[in-house]
Amino acid sequence: MKKLIMLNLLIFSLLFSQEKRVKIGAEVFLEKHLDLIRGKRIGIVTNHTGILPNGRHIVDVLNEIPDVKIIALFGPEHGIRGEVPDGKSISHGVDTKTGIKVYSLYGEVKKPTPEMLKDIDVLIFDIQDVGARFYTYISTMSYCMEACAEQGKKFIVFDRPNPIRGVYVDGSVLEPKFKSFVGLHPIPVSHGMTVGELAKMFNEEGWLENGVKADLFIVKMENYSRRMWFDQTGLPWIKPSPNMMTLKTAIVYTATCFIEGTNVSEGRGTEHPFEWIGAPWIDGKKLADELNSYNLPGVKFEPIEFVPVDIEKVTVDPKYEGERCGGVYLNVYDREKFEPVKTAVYILYTLKKLYPNEFKWRTAGQDRLWGTDKVRLMIDEGKKPEEIIKSWKDGLEKFLKIRQKYLLYN
Repeated sequence: MKKLIMLNLLIFSLLFSQEKRVKIGAEVFLEKHLDLIRGKRIGIVTNHTGILPNGRHIVDVLNEIPDVKIIALFGPEHGIRGEVPDGKSISHGVDTKTGIKVYSLYGEVKKPTPEMLKDIDVLIFDIQDVGARFYTYISTMSYCMEACAEQGKKFIVFDRPNPIRGVYVDGSVLEPKFKSFVGLHPIPVSHGMTVGELAKMFNEEGWLENGVKADLFIVKMENYSRRMWFDQTGLPWIKPSPNMMTLKTAIVYTATCFIEGTNVSEGRGTEHPFEWIGAPWIDGKKLADELNSYNLPGVKFEPIEFVPVDIEKVTVDPKYEGERCGGVYLNVYDREKFEPVKTAVYILYTLKKLYPNEFKWRTAGQDRLWGTDKVRLMIDEGKKPEEIIKSWKDGLEKFLKIRQKYLLYN
């Protein structure tokens, strides 16, 4: 009898957890909105993350619907299958599984051309983002919306969770002169929005080129709360890009991606990119002790050593390849309290303070990531982290008012 009760409880808990699992935009679309594409010629902007919870790819599912014709696929940075290392250009081609034409949107062309869209009625976007302004998938989405607006095509976004929650908003708001593919619009480093919410904001705020407006349809998720971390959604983690290994990586990403804009290794070429940072001239214990002296919330810095190497389909020619680096591991022990963007300022400030001769900026890259040159210049002037962080307060408050209009979830 006791075993039977336990079995019933297990079945009930499984059913309950299934009910409460987040239903992504793609699932909701297949259940409720297929009429939007029946009899239409469609294009899909996607990659390896366009997977349904049952393990099937959205392209394969839509390709089986008789009165829907997929004309072309469009791949972002890292390609349709997500196997191209960071920053590497990708050529056009054909999807080996379906035989459908694939256009690369990460190479010479970043925005679909009129020729690419001429035989398409509807363009669908289904890609998992990580919640950082400089993660390029949202720039690809923006350019695709813009192209659809210019060519009179419908644009549909299948919404997906912001893995680091939709409540943490911090960092400098991008200034127009620092606009680039790692930041097209005046949003902060950590925007606290889903791709659907961002699409709505880009469109309705008139931020697309020449103020064009797309015929936009957002397919909202169900059972999603913006306070959820990705591991609370019930969805499987699929690396959004080769070095975005786990949710832990995504949590520290807006703290350590700025290391890319320096001569310090951001941990590429190791098993823990962005969680580990270092260089041959860094004393890991000295750096960890200094950073821990600030008592930053939710994180402890642990001294480490590592040797970056090439990793097939993940990292090519990492900084300090084959050299032993001293550095720190960001051990985030309380993710609710951790403030990654503020932590980034303390890390950069400390590297400059401890290693004034060895530490170097990659100036253009650093400023593109912040969307401003203020952070770098203030660190060079010896300004304290608290003062640097205050410098973006006014811009952030203005953004929060704009953002509020476009939030789709509680």
